[in-house]
Amino acid sequence: MAENKVMQEKNMQMVSIRQRIMRFAVLFATYAFLIAIAIIVLFPFYWMIISSLKTLEEYRLSVPTFWPKRIMLGNYADAFTTASLGRLFYNTLIVGVVSTILSLIITVLSAFAFARLEFKGRETMFAALLATMMIPGELFTITNYSTVTSFGWMNTYTVLIVPFLVSVFYIFLLRQNFMQIPDELYLAAKVDGTSDLKYLWKVMVPLSLPTLISITILKMMGAWNSYIWPRLVANDEAHRLITNGLRNAFTETTGDVNYPVQMAAVAIVSAPLFLVFIFLRKYIMAGVSRSGIKG
Repeated sequence: MAENKVMQEKNMQMVSIRQRIMRFAVLFATYAFLIAIAIIVLFPFYWMIISSLKTLEEYRLSVPTFWPKRIMLGNYADAFTTASLGRLFYNTLIVGVVSTILSLIITVLSAFAFARLEFKGRETMFAALLATMMIPGELFTITNYSTVTSFGWMNTYTVLIVPFLVSVFYIFLLRQNFMQIPDELYLAAKVDGTSDLKYLWKVMVPLSLPTLISITILKMMGAWNSYIWPRLVANDEAHRLITNGLRNAFTETTGDVNYPVQMAAVAIVSAPLFLVFIFLRKYIMAGVSRSGIKG
């Protein structure tokens, strides 16, 4: 009996050791995979930074260097002046801030109507709006271009702001969040004589603040990164946005491109997006997760 007990204890110890080894192996493989993916994702940004600090001669070496032999911080000053980044930032901020504010107003009112107001054809209309999300946005480019041309909006701030004020995705996201708020609050407010707009402003907007912050961040990032539409309709110097301004600003008269200075400009332009993601990422995740609980 004693020998059997000793054997059982040894077997249990062996099983425990094997389990710990398996857990360690799984954990090691998981972290190794995550580190490999992180290196693959972060390497282009690292290459952008070190390229922005090189001289043009070093950048053109047949064997690339993974750290600058001579750090050229002056590339950033040259990038700011060569591409007129001050004007590009100004144009992009105007378009981003104005379009975000107007889009938020439209999104909040639309989401409230589809979530709380009772009117005939509400569900059908909302289903029709959702169906438009299945159509690629590029298909609307030709019709939108013809429309803004007939309105005489070419090369204005209006053409960069108005066509994209309504986002069905944002309306859907906020409506889902509004529907999580109990109907009893709305009915109690109506009994007290509270108007719909006052209830929306005092109750629903504060309770849905994480989702609204997410929408604000995503809308600003969309305006910051837009490229094709601004290039089509407002590519003049007075209304050119950042993404288009960096396209040919560093091409010299000989046709050569000063890539280190261009990389410095790209780093300057990318910095605000990195800061937004680092400091506000929890709001983006919280807003999206809160909107996916109730259908």
